[in-house]
Amino acid sequence: MAYQYLLYEKDGVVVVITFNRPEALNAIIPGLEAELHQALDEADADAEVRAIILTGAGRAFSAGYDMAPRPERAQRPDPRTAYAGELLRSWWSNDFRNIQYLMHLWYLSKPVIAAVNGWCMGGAFWYSAACDITIASDQATFAQPEVRHISNSTFLFSALCGWKVANRYALTGDHLDAQEAYRIGLVNEVVPHDQLMERAKALANRIALVPEPAVRYNKYVTTLGLEASGIRSGLLMNAALSALAHSSHMPENDRLNEARDKGGMRAFLEARDAPFQPEPFGPRSRNRPGSLR
Repeated sequence: MAYQYLLYEKDGVVVVITFNRPEALNAIIPGLEAELHQALDEADADAEVRAIILTGAGRAFSAGYDMAPRPERAQRPDPRTAYAGELLRSWWSNDFRNIQYLMHLWYLSKPVIAAVNGWCMGGAFWYSAACDITIASDQATFAQPEVRHISNSTFLFSALCGWKVANRYALTGDHLDAQEAYRIGLVNEVVPHDQLMERAKALANRIALVPEPAVRYNKYVTTLGLEASGIRSGLLMNAALSALAHSSHMPENDRLNEARDKGGMRAFLEARDAPFQPEPFGPRSRNRPGSLR
């Protein structure tokens, strides 16, 4: 099928799905996310396909969920005037759906390889963590900066990297460069930027040498085994706490929203992130003294 926000390329036994909003750093909007899961199902249903690669166009894997004003965002209850129950119901619907989207990758019969080519922020960080294998370009940068305006991390981070590591970054929103992501276990390997897709496709084709039932069931040994051992319970708690976090409107939110209304997203990001500069890892900290490691 044709996609508006994605590129879908079948290369032999491998499908490459590319986020294709480079002008917005591939920020996730509802249409893009719906297409992503349609494309994943399309690839999963194709008997010729043995592996799926997920990547981004331009200089970002994805900047995460698009925070720019949009009609669907305007329809959410105003936290300054809405009843608490109404606000919590709205965010629960959103955050429970996000958990279902991440688990969708685990239920596919084909392995999904994230090829992280650049910025990987917020919700895109979560998607990269949910993929079966993650390969990072040496230019990749990971972060969850949304916690700085009262949002949430993902339980998958602590499941992958341990709770002390997850706390180090989930409680600050700080950047991780590719090497730090590898050190803590967030990614499988780091490769030179110009070799990223070559390496991802080579691995996908290597997986395809293994008989399909063995790949399918061994993927499920991992994903369904982790689910049975309790990760799904952690993710359900994640959804509930996410809804509470998103509903915790405070004067700080008003300050940031006012900056956005007056100066746009650039002003919002400056107001949110300036106190945290320089970042411990990533491009913004490069060659800057005093960086907290």
